[in-house]
Order: sequence, then C-alpha cells, then structure tokens
Amino acid sequence: MLYRENGQFKSSYRADQQIFPILQDRIAIGLLLAFAFVVVPLIATPYLLTAIFIPFLILSLAALGLNILVGYCGQISLGTGAFMAVGAYAAYNFHIRLDGMPLIASLLLGGLASTAVGVLFGIPSLRIKGLYLAVATLAAQFFVDWACLRLQWVTNGSSSGSVSVAGLNVFGLAVESPAQKYLFALTFLAVFALLAKNLVRGAIGREWMAIRDMDVAAAVIGIRPVYAKLTAFAVSSFIVGVAGGLWGFVHLGSWEPAAFNIDRSFQLLFMVIIGGLGSIMGSFFGAAFIVVLPIFLDKLPYWFGIPIDTATASHLTFMVFGALIVFFLIVEPHGIARLWSTAKEKLRLWPFPH
Repeated sequence: MLYRENGQFKSSYRADQQIFPILQDRIAIGLLLAFAFVVVPLIATPYLLTAIFIPFLILSLAALGLNILVGYCGQISLGTGAFMAVGAYAAYNFHIRLDGMPLIASLLLGGLASTAVGVLFGIPSLRIKGLYLAVATLAAQFFVDWACLRLQWVTNGSSSGSVSVAGLNVFGLAVESPAQKYLFALTFLAVFALLAKNLVRGAIGREWMAIRDMDVAAAVIGIRPVYAKLTAFAVSSFIVGVAGGLWGFVHLGSWEPAAFNIDRSFQLLFMVIIGGLGSIMGSFFGAAFIVVLPIFLDKLPYWFGIPIDTATASHLTFMVFGALIVFFLIVEPHGIARLWSTAKEKLRLWPFPH
C-alpha cells in the first residue's frame, strides 16, 4: 500500500520525464545516498571499506561502462580489462610526468586515453558483429598486456610493469584513509551513474538501443551506425578507463598488468549479464553479486560454527557461487534487475491480480 502513484499528478513535461517519476523512488534514492555518504564511513570498519565497499564501487563503475556498450548498444566486448589498464597506466603517466597534475584531472585524462584506444578497437564493429567482434576486442586485451610489459615508457622504466602511487590528495585534502578513498570512489560512481542514466534516456541512448535491436532497420530510419557504434565504444571506454584509474590509484595503490588481465574482462561481463543487460541498476546488482556474494559464502560456515578447513570452504564457495549463477540465468535470463522491476510492478498493483 505504500508504493502507489495515487495523487501524483504531472503538470509539466519536465516532471513527466524526470529520472524517478514516483515520489517513493526519489525518497528511497535520497535516503540511500545519505546512508552511503554519511553513515557508512562512520560505522564501517577499515576491512569492510577496503575489501568490500571500495571494490564494489569501482567495479560497479566499470560494469556501468561495459553495460552501455553491451547492454544498450549490443556490441560484445571481451577487452574491458585492457581498457581499464589503459586508463590506469595513462592516469599514472599523467600524474607523475606532469608536476602539479590534480588527481581528478589525471583520472579523467586516463579515461580519455582509454576512449582513444576503445574507438580504435571499436572500428571493426562497423563491419563485424557477434562472436567475431568479441574476438576483435579480445585482441585489445593481448595487445595492452604486451604493451604494459614491453614498452617501458608506459611504466616509467619499470621492467616488470609494476607501478605505484602515493600521497593522493584532492584540492589539498588527503585521500589516504579507507573512509576517504571510499567517499572519493562513491562520488565518482554517483556522478557517472547520473550522467549515464541521462545519456541513455536521450537521443543518443535511443540510437544505441535501435542499433542493438535491429541495425538494418535503424539505418533505414536515418540512424548512422558508424556514429552510434563508435560513440558507444567511446563513452563505454571512457567510463571503464576512469574505473581502471580508480582501481589502480584508490584500491590497489601498487599494481601490475596482471591486475587487468582477461579474468577481469570476463568478471565484468558476468556482472553485466547477471545484473541485467541494458539496465543502469543492473550494473550495481551484478557487481554486488560478483563481489559481495563470494565473501559472504566464504564466511557462512564460520558464522554457523561448521568445522571446515579453508581449502574445502574455498572450493564450496566456488561451487555454490557457480550454481547460483546458473540458477539466476535460468530463472531470469534478463538479470537481477528484471526481478527487481517485476517486484516493483507487483507492489504498484497489489492487491489486484492483474
């Protein structure tokens, strides 16, 4: 009875087109943001912030970028880890080679470098699609791995490809403690999620979805496939590159190319598929499923006092986690976001059967 639209009239186009047209949604999002920005840094332990919340926020941002490309534009990509690596290493070079370069500017410039590489490897999408495009983007993964290991100017002379950053600050404020890093990553995620949500609701978002649904029909009605596909690669690579910079600067502090290997690409793709293709909310659900659930399953036997060794617990975690992935994909192929939207629709109609 609390989730109803009765009496909520729209008297302008602006009110009708707002992101959250239902008052209860706006209140819930406001309370969630207040809880995330104010309460979590005060009550969460450094372990929770470092091991769970910060990785969740950064990988949610990366999944958000990948969802724009795969979910909204329908272009399969297996090179997301490579674009994260480009963003991380480019931001590192901007940060150490240019004296006085602000941290935020370094991360955004790293995103622009990732955009250039993403558009370059997105050019084959103009001619190929499906699994062939996936193989073409997979080439980006191997090329970037090779470049980070062999081109020493990328790593500032490090032969192993390992680099590190320290003394981070924003406008004179240090970004060193787990709470400070958490708030920094959360701010980036909130801003980019808002921008992405407005972008996919606009004309360019409708072009992406038209290309995804039927590219030939989209071209017939005047949509330029070249423009739509390359802009999807550009926007996706930019967001993923910024996420890669955050992953290196904020979460790891010291990293090597193995931090952005092909496993990272598959992990992000699984997040998008499980969370929900073509859904901003699905990026968050997928990241929570991939990041938080294995930790929860790993701790579950100890919470119930079940005597089990570490190796067995680790194997059981992988088995249960894999079974849950299969279960969710069978029950709802459109992802967890679809289950969430279905539950909201039922609440809006309850107790009526239709």
